[in-house]
Amino acid sequence: MKFSLAALFCLLLSVPVVAQISKTRHTNDPFLQIDSVLTSVLNDQHIAGFAVAVVKGDQVIYSKGFGYRDVENKKPVTTNTLFAIGSSSKAFTASLLGLLKKEGKLTFEDKAVDLLPQLRFYNDAMNSQIILRDLMAHRSGLSRYDSSWFLFNSKDRDSIIARVKYMKPTAAVREKWFYNNFMYLAQGMIVERFSGKTWEDNIKEKFFIPLEMTRSNTDIITFQNDSDAALPYTVSKENAIKKVDYYNINGMGPAGSINSSVNDMANWLKVWINDGSFKGKEILPKNYITEAMSSQMVMSADLPDKHSDIFLANYGLGWMIGSYRGHYLVEHGGNINGFSANVAFFPSDKLGIVVLTNQNVSKVPMIVCNSIADRMLNLKPEDWNGEVKAAAAEKAFQVKKETKKMPVPNTKPSHPLKEYVGSYANPAYGTIKITIENKGLYTKLQEGKIILKHFHYDVFDPRAVDKKGKVDTGQSNLMFNFTSDVDGKIHGIELLLDGNEKPVLFERVADKK
Repeated sequence: MKFSLAALFCLLLSVPVVAQISKTRHTNDPFLQIDSVLTSVLNDQHIAGFAVAVVKGDQVIYSKGFGYRDVENKKPVTTNTLFAIGSSSKAFTASLLGLLKKEGKLTFEDKAVDLLPQLRFYNDAMNSQIILRDLMAHRSGLSRYDSSWFLFNSKDRDSIIARVKYMKPTAAVREKWFYNNFMYLAQGMIVERFSGKTWEDNIKEKFFIPLEMTRSNTDIITFQNDSDAALPYTVSKENAIKKVDYYNINGMGPAGSINSSVNDMANWLKVWINDGSFKGKEILPKNYITEAMSSQMVMSADLPDKHSDIFLANYGLGWMIGSYRGHYLVEHGGNINGFSANVAFFPSDKLGIVVLTNQNVSKVPMIVCNSIADRMLNLKPEDWNGEVKAAAAEKAFQVKKETKKMPVPNTKPSHPLKEYVGSYANPAYGTIKITIENKGLYTKLQEGKIILKHFHYDVFDPRAVDKKGKVDTGQSNLMFNFTSDVDGKIHGIELLLDGNEKPVLFERVADKK
């Protein structure tokens, strides 16, 4: 496996469909067809399980679970099964700011650094120009920097947000759209500052309780201990379903730590397709609903291509906006280790669809959402499952043609291993601590143990070590390149992170006592 710090266990089993259907079927019911389509998706996409709910107006017209939440023990997915929804949480965080705006505590045009004193950007121009709306619409000019929070995790929000000051912008403010999770962390911290309560408490009080989302939570321990929680899985190159570890998003919670079920998320969708109300009570102001699902920034050109009636890619406030076969679409996906999600609605059609899966970086939410939308909107159904299946086969063929990186033979490290031991830091990311154990170099990333296998010269290949001490055999795509100063001493580690063309340097620092 390429550098993934989860322990994987192969548990390939046949997966039946387990369903809960919310309504009695009628002859003109579009879901008479969709059942067989989704069963095919379950098998063709080699997924452990998924759940789906469909809302029309203020009613749930379909809800169903497929496959297993726990493959090994054959525990079925139900419509109450908990899944991590990842970045589908962002609309919740942005909505809290909508409520603060209604209360007159802030405006979306306020400068971000004034709202959150701990937040500072790379230069004075960014500090003076970036407003709250820029954070909400991903138009700060900062690229993702996801390795910073994903590899160097922390529960301390202040320490994480302090890294932003050292993140070099990729573009000018509002010049180009760049997805950045730190900007949603900042929004959550602004909510905490102006409400005097944690982001987690705000989510519960403002949304979970009034929307009767009794299954939902924001805590990884509560999630794991739930009696109907899905386990996280990935799929190997051989299409084997493999369990991975849960990922604790920790301090980055406002960017994506909500765990929920399709039944609960259906209530969230009702708010968005009913002008902000749920059971006659206002949850969000109608003017915020309109603003949030309106274009705030162009994501990309996204011109018509293979599907000429699908185009447009803009971003609202916590939502992505597009045109789907003649219908206005508002949606947001989510991915976190072992889970993928999509929450979508068509405001003009009063239609909402939520799909939650326990498969890593999965296309299933898109396949299911599109397949249901085609039928609910009376469109000629496209074979989304077949299209993704064919693309996966082509990708697998291309991967087979690729050759792994080969080391230069007969080389060795330039220094004794003990001279590589120490701490190496980068203020935009975090600290890498190298230790020596049994004549080998080790470190920790994502809270997981890593052994550094010598590759060539001063380049080392990081391999995950599972809880039983087994070392991953797959070559990593994240090589550690140790560098030396003019005196010949090891003084840094270079890593290619976040798609950068130039490596990120972690400089040697004194160990903290």
